[in-house]
Amino acid sequence: MQNTRLTRLLLTATAYGVICAAAPAPFFALEASAAETGSRISSITVRGNQRTESRTVLSYMGMKPGDVVSQEGIDTSLKALYATGFFSDVKIIPEGSGLVVQVVENSVVSRVAFEGNDRVETKDLEKEVEMKARSVYSHDKVQSDTARILEIYRRSGRYNATVEPKVIQQDENRVDLVYEISEGQQALVQKISFVGNEQYSSDDLRKAVRTSETAWYKFLSDDDKYDADRLQYDQEMLRKFYLKEGYADFQVKSAHAELSPAKDAFYLTFVVDEGPQYTLGKVDVSSELTGADQPDLTALLTTKAGETYDNSQVEETVDAMTKELGNSGYAFVDIKPHLNRDTEKKTLDLTYIIKPGPRVYVERINVTGNVRTLDKVIRREFRVAEGDAYNTTKLQRSEQRLNNLGFFEKVEVKNEQGSAPDKTVVNVDVKEKSTGEINVGAGFSSTDGVLANFGVSEKNLLGRGQELKTNFTLSTRRRQAELSFTEPYFLDRELSAGFDVYRTYQDFTQQSSYVSDVKGVNLRTGYSLQEKLLHSIYYTVHENTISDVPTIASAYIRNQQGTNTTSAVGQSFTYDDRDSKFDPTKGYTVRLSQEAAGLGGDSKYLKHELKAAYYYPVAKKWTFGLMGAGGHVFGLAGEDIRINERFFVGGDDLRGFANAGIGPRDTATNDALGGNTYYTQTTELRFPLGLPEDLGVSGAVFNDLGSLWSTDDSGANIFDKNALRDAAGVGLLWTSPFGPIRVDIAKALVKQDADQTETFRFSFGTRF
Repeated sequence: MQNTRLTRLLLTATAYGVICAAAPAPFFALEASAAETGSRISSITVRGNQRTESRTVLSYMGMKPGDVVSQEGIDTSLKALYATGFFSDVKIIPEGSGLVVQVVENSVVSRVAFEGNDRVETKDLEKEVEMKARSVYSHDKVQSDTARILEIYRRSGRYNATVEPKVIQQDENRVDLVYEISEGQQALVQKISFVGNEQYSSDDLRKAVRTSETAWYKFLSDDDKYDADRLQYDQEMLRKFYLKEGYADFQVKSAHAELSPAKDAFYLTFVVDEGPQYTLGKVDVSSELTGADQPDLTALLTTKAGETYDNSQVEETVDAMTKELGNSGYAFVDIKPHLNRDTEKKTLDLTYIIKPGPRVYVERINVTGNVRTLDKVIRREFRVAEGDAYNTTKLQRSEQRLNNLGFFEKVEVKNEQGSAPDKTVVNVDVKEKSTGEINVGAGFSSTDGVLANFGVSEKNLLGRGQELKTNFTLSTRRRQAELSFTEPYFLDRELSAGFDVYRTYQDFTQQSSYVSDVKGVNLRTGYSLQEKLLHSIYYTVHENTISDVPTIASAYIRNQQGTNTTSAVGQSFTYDDRDSKFDPTKGYTVRLSQEAAGLGGDSKYLKHELKAAYYYPVAKKWTFGLMGAGGHVFGLAGEDIRINERFFVGGDDLRGFANAGIGPRDTATNDALGGNTYYTQTTELRFPLGLPEDLGVSGAVFNDLGSLWSTDDSGANIFDKNALRDAAGVGLLWTSPFGPIRVDIAKALVKQDADQTETFRFSFGTRF
């Protein structure tokens, strides 16, 4: 009787066993009390398992020999076995007084492949999926992995991408899993619309936001790709735009993105409420600072009564006040601009409310995020030390110095309350980036012709901040190889030291009918006299060979054929107050250098040179620049200046004139001889061309003037005259992904008969 009841019970369990793992627990609980019986299990046998050992199957079950059979126990065992993911089917079958567990194992994945993925690399997809080779096949995991792959494509703007997993059955219960991918087209932003804007056109507002409508020329930018985070940022940019123009009540009511039915384009819509434009009424400072040494903050106000309210000026004033108070030791000062609106008169009374904290000292500096870079490399860039009085300017300068190293993708310097009210902890969080570079380039310039470049450099050698680089340049008229090393903190002092080993082959046959081959070594050191004033000292020795001089060349050049050695020591003072070394818009820089030769070698001379540049922003994106340079070299102990030590002017430093286009010249052979004294001056105005900023294209108008004279050679055919040359022109500048590129068209306005002119000039890099 008991065996009959047991058989009926187990057959019932087998009938719905295949759904036990997926069904909710209450489904099984309904039958639990009715299924109980007094029968006990004598044995449990596992069948159908090929890879999974029987004892492993038994360990997952909720029943064991000797247990009383119950519906609850059977349900629990089936659920547990399905939950392992090892089996595609499980049945529990009665056999006498025992049980047989019949299992069908899931297949093993022998290979996972991706087909059709051109835009996303296979290695990136492999990181995202759970199913790997030699893992147990799971339908649920395959579906989850499919969703992950689709999400990767959505993040790159490909919303119409499709992924179809294919399972290919192999022998020995193995399968190949292949994800067939159709990437589709990127869904770019097709249209940006604004609703509610009356004072400013939609074109004006499109320029205010970061996201832009797609266009053919935006292949180098991703601003035309939809990004939900950027949509939030755009709302903030709109708010700043209106607040700068005096619309203090401006609001973005809504911002939403609509995906086209074909999933190949986005349409963005911003609904705005502009509100009224306000002017400033009273502007006051309410300070709770005490003490006689508090700074005069009213002198820092950039907001004035009667002017249109400009929130950016308010922020500038708050920053200036915070910086000034930080320099006085108030690290946690609270400055809040309070606005009192008069909606009828459309005026705002502005009061800066200042609540001070205690004078603060730096208790500790914590450095985090540096895996490769040594702590001391970061700490030595700080202008404040533990125990110093807190100083906002010095802390900001420290952050700037860390960014200028080029070792880090992100530098974040923040301070928090220390162990006492008058102490602060400075936390420095950095995110390192790759500092090793391999540069391969090709191009063309008016100076060197067709050129190719290969270089390898490491700016943070072994995490010590040292720089090692090698560079090779091959062009139509120049070949150069260079190896250099720099230790920025020699002997753990703020003293840089380094060396350069180089060889330069230069073809001057077009200008002066000779070829120069220079091999040399340069030893250098430098240190800061002030924060922006650098003093450098160097010693150089180089061997210069002048060769390939034709018989029809100038006699003054033929006389200098051969090899000579120059041994020289030099120094320079450089003051740099520009906002950028590569694309300055304001500030100035001055460099004064001297070089003396005669400590051994064949050459004996003294050379002086001065270079300066000043930049001033006359309007947004409009920059006025004034650059000048001058130099003089003269021989010592009655020695003449050899041609390779003289100055040559023309080309990049005097546009409108060819390379070495002005100065002393042998009029019989038209060979440039170089001069001992020169000066140049450039006046330039750079401006936008009205093209989208994404292109990085701007224009320039300029005027170059200068002169070069005085040579130690003398004769009836030599032209040598201190006369002004003047040229003017226009330029086109492109900040390309490959570096700055410039095209200039210039006309020589004042010239001499012996000068060589040119109209077109193409160049890479920036001018100093």
